[in-house]
Amino acid sequence: MNIMNLLNALPGAVAQGLIWGIMAIGVYITFRILDIADLTVDGTLCTGGAVCIMMMQSGQNIWVSMAIALAAGMLAGMVTGLLHTFMGIPAILAGILTQLGLYSVNLKIMGKANQAINVDKFDLLVSLRYIKGVPFYKNTILIVALMIVILIAVLYWFFGTELGCSLRATGCNDRMARAQGINTDFNRVLGLMISNGLVALSGALLGQYQGFADVNMGRGAIVIGLAAVIIGEAVFGKIFRNFGFRLLAVALGSIVYYFVLQIVIWLGIDTDLLKLLSAAVVAVFLAIPTWKSKYFSKPVNKGGA
Repeated sequence: MNIMNLLNALPGAVAQGLIWGIMAIGVYITFRILDIADLTVDGTLCTGGAVCIMMMQSGQNIWVSMAIALAAGMLAGMVTGLLHTFMGIPAILAGILTQLGLYSVNLKIMGKANQAINVDKFDLLVSLRYIKGVPFYKNTILIVALMIVILIAVLYWFFGTELGCSLRATGCNDRMARAQGINTDFNRVLGLMISNGLVALSGALLGQYQGFADVNMGRGAIVIGLAAVIIGEAVFGKIFRNFGFRLLAVALGSIVYYFVLQIVIWLGIDTDLLKLLSAAVVAVFLAIPTWKSKYFSKPVNKGGA
C-alpha cells in the first residue's frame, strides 16, 4: 500500500465530491426542507448526463447543453410532484414511478445504453484530464467550486424570498402552512423541480468529467446524496448554522464521502462492497439522533427533591 497512490487520488476525489455535492444539495432540498425522500434522483442524474452529452454531440454549446439538462431534470421533478399532489400518490412511490419511467426515457435520449464524449473533440467545461497540468482557469476543482458558491448564493437568496419561505414552511408544517393560505401542493412541485434540476446539472457535469453517460450512472445516487447530507450535518453541523453554510456543509460532506471511498480503495477492501458500506454509513448516521435521545440523554427528574 503506497501512500503516494492515495495522495495522487485525492484531487480526483475532491473533484468528484464537488460534482456530487451539487446533487447532494438537491437531495437536501427535498429531504430536509420538504421532508420528502425523493427517489427520482436515481433517474434524473442519468437524464442530466444523457441530455448534456447528446446536445453537445449535436453541435450545441456547452452552456446551452447544461441549461437544457437542468430543464430536463426540472421536468422530471415536476412529473414526480404532479404524481404526488394531483394524483395523490405517496411521495416515495411517485419518485419510484418517475425513476422507473426515466430508465426508458434515458435509453431513448441516448439511443443505446451509453454514449461517450471525447475531451479532445469537444470543448468540455470539466474533465478528469483537467485536474492536473492545466491552467488554473480550466481546473475542474476550481470551476465546480465556483459553481457551488454561486449556486449556494442563489439558493440562499431564493429561500429568503416570500416564495422560498413559504416553501420552507410547507416542509416544516404542512397544515399550518395551508392555514396561512399557502399553496402547499404548488410548493411541493416547485421544490421537487428545483431539487431534480440540480441533480440533472450534477449529472451533466459528471458525464463530462468521466467522459460518458451511462443508463446506470444514477443507480444508488440517493444513497450517496443522503450520505453527503448526513455526513455534512454530523461533521460541520455545529460550525455551520446559517442556511447558506448548511448547504456548503452538504457539499463538503460529499467531499468527505469520496475521501473515505478513496481510503477504502487504498486499504484494499473489495470494491464490490462499496455500495453496502455506503448504505451502512447512511443507516448509522441516520440512527445517531435516535440513539442520542434514547440512550444518552439525561432523564428528566419530574419528582423534585
